[in-house]
Amino acid sequence: MQLKIGTHHSPATDLGYLLSKNPDRHQSFDLPFGKAHVFYPEASPERCSVVLMVDVDPVGLVRGRGEGDGPLTQYVNDRPYTASSFLAVAIARVFSSAMSGDSKSRPELAASAIALDAEIPVLRCRGGEAKLRACFEPLGYVVETEALPLDDAFPDWGTSQYFRLRLTGTLRLADLLSHLYVLLPAIDGDKHYFIGDDEVLKLVDKAGTWLPTHPERDWIMTGYLKRRRSLVRDALAKLLNEPEEEVEAQSEGRDEGEQALERSLSLNEQRMADVERVLLASGVRSVVDLGCGEGRLLSRLLEHRQFERLLGIDVSNLSLERAADRLHLDRLPPLKRARIDLQQGSLTYRDARLTGFDAACAVEVIEHIDPQRLLAFERNVFEFAQPAVVLITTPNVEYNVRFERLEHGTLRHRDHRFEWTRAQFQEWAEGVCTRHGYRVEFLPIGPLDPALGPPTQMGVFSR
Repeated sequence: MQLKIGTHHSPATDLGYLLSKNPDRHQSFDLPFGKAHVFYPEASPERCSVVLMVDVDPVGLVRGRGEGDGPLTQYVNDRPYTASSFLAVAIARVFSSAMSGDSKSRPELAASAIALDAEIPVLRCRGGEAKLRACFEPLGYVVETEALPLDDAFPDWGTSQYFRLRLTGTLRLADLLSHLYVLLPAIDGDKHYFIGDDEVLKLVDKAGTWLPTHPERDWIMTGYLKRRRSLVRDALAKLLNEPEEEVEAQSEGRDEGEQALERSLSLNEQRMADVERVLLASGVRSVVDLGCGEGRLLSRLLEHRQFERLLGIDVSNLSLERAADRLHLDRLPPLKRARIDLQQGSLTYRDARLTGFDAACAVEVIEHIDPQRLLAFERNVFEFAQPAVVLITTPNVEYNVRFERLEHGTLRHRDHRFEWTRAQFQEWAEGVCTRHGYRVEFLPIGPLDPALGPPTQMGVFSR
């Protein structure tokens, strides 16, 4: 695995002073899992670049580890090749002074923002290109990505979850290194060593200046700390300088706004009950819940033996953790546990895991998708996955005037990108049917207002 950092700052060879690594020398460093090598492919006043290459020792990689997902995963895996926590550790050890912002020879330059670029040939990101951009673009980078094929010899197999990444920006070298140190293992979603309280301190130390206001803060922290909820709460409390109890209360109530607004109608309960009823009546045996959140629908479906295979997909690892808790996955009887799975993923990128299901549900999901990405969601579900039945529910914006606590002209939830009238939803749904060979029936959810319609509208698509 490797990282290449370059600059056009003049003189560009000052990069060597910032890194405390002489461009004229190849240097090697021992690591617990192998060796790190530093060399400069180019070093002129106009352009200078440095490569940090990490050579993982396969024996050192296995030593002292359990079997993980199976005995072969110790020997057949992507760890020596894709950017991950191994590369993050190498950055911290080899470029420690640069990451701290220290430079005896060029202290003023170390404190200055300069033009920098970084290239990573292989990075695993299950959230796809959108998640890579969501992580790096808020930090000011121009992000270029290339999805790598599953197999060069078989292009028809499509792309993989691996990407080539290039970042360009004007910032301190210390900031670039700190961003990579935190984001690489968070995006990869795994760490090669035990995660404990010391990792919380590392996260706060390296990301305390930029992570608290990052739009993907919770997702990044969850990935970096390997979904250890107690550590995530501890880290968030330290980042925000707030008591952990208050942070936990805020976390639990993050999505309460819309639910509180609709609670007087018991609308969420009615939604789940109506979707459950339609699925039972349809006779389907397998269901994928798109944007499953905390697993409320899945917990209902799991109680019916009719549903032999259930999959929940959500972009939020934190929501998936809560779904696992709600479903008691770790305590389910083996036969029941075998019927259900939870996976992280984006709904706007083609995903082979969605194929083969009798039915798909998107309950109050599409309004969270940017309008320009709706076509990608549509193709992913109706063109590629092609379940026999698709259930989609979404708010009816016309009904909003009935919510006294909702300010006029505002949407029900701060994360909603839009809310449709009944006519707009029907127009979109009928377009989907025309484009993909489905038919649709519209059903109301909640109390029906003669003039405004129901608070929630459902489209039942079938082939």
